[in-house]
Amino acid sequence: KWRIVLPDNGRQWKNWKQASTFYSGNRIQTTKYTWFTFLPQNIFGQFHRLGNLYFFFLMVLNWFPQVEVFQREITKLPLVVVLLASMIKDAIEDYRKYQYDKTINFTKTRVYNK
Repeated sequence: KWRIVLPDNGRQWKNWKQASTFYSGNRIQTTKYTWFTFLPQNIFGQFHRLGNLYFFFLMVLNWFPQVEVFQREITKLPLVVVLLASMIKDAIEDYRKYQYDKTINFTKTRVYNK
């Protein structure tokens, strides 16, 4: 969606009312996740990386007894470690963005009017 900024000249009140329903607040939000969407979105994003898909493929391949090279539990370990480390990093980054957005949204501003 594009944000529409309309001048207050009295001719465009109809468009302003329509635009103000979409943009009722004036706050900044740069966070990527919410509490409910963190796990699904992060896992979806993690498996778009080729390295994670490779480790997942090795883990699935190792569950077949004909091609089993290592124990099944050992092949899970690299994937789980990489996914966990990336999740923790993403969670910390997103929380810092949330804190920064919170400080920006609650700062006092000055409005200059003619």
